[in-house]
Amino acid sequence: MRSPRSRALLGAAYGVLAITDALLAAGPPGRHRVRLVTKPLLMPVLAARLATESGSEARGVIAAQALSWGGDVALLKEGRRPLLAGLGSFLAAHLCYVAAFRRRSSAPLLATPGRRRLLALCGVANAGMALAAGRADRTMAGPVAAYGAALATMVTSAAAVDADRGRGPILTGASLFLLSDTLLGLRLFVVGEDSRALEGAVMATYTAAQWCIGAGAGG
Repeated sequence: MRSPRSRALLGAAYGVLAITDALLAAGPPGRHRVRLVTKPLLMPVLAARLATESGSEARGVIAAQALSWGGDVALLKEGRRPLLAGLGSFLAAHLCYVAAFRRRSSAPLLATPGRRRLLALCGVANAGMALAAGRADRTMAGPVAAYGAALATMVTSAAAVDADRGRGPILTGASLFLLSDTLLGLRLFVVGEDSRALEGAVMATYTAAQWCIGAGAGG
């Protein structure tokens, strides 16, 4: 177990890395080499902070953060192969998040009309993004649809977490994750990969999402 001071230092380090990486992502291309350092450090630092917590619930979130790290590294490169690798890593991360969130819930996933509507809305958004991906590159439609289904399930699972077991920050984080991936999809398949402002927004919302989920899990 780390001391409260260590946890505070790790939290501060994550904040600095997150802000720096978002600014670098939105900045001139010449600065992007620094992201080879900042971006791969994000999840290890956040996971180290969460590792101060014990129990299977925290370990499940740490596993999701480790898979997210794989996606972060893959997406440092551009092109179809890195994108597919990143989608695969983050899809697996979302499945880990789903499992962790279900352990924090005492109710069936689709027990309420609100959660059923949420899943349906996420499904509609996913269909639209898969369609946009298919127009840009027909081979990407299937992978994007599969990823979107996992993301939609993750968001719905976050909404099903018990109120006294971290639902507030976890659902905030899941919602920010959905926003971040929507912005990423717009950058890749609608606006174009050269939109640096959008990439900065992607990283700002993504790092905030991971922080909120970690906070809800006990970090």
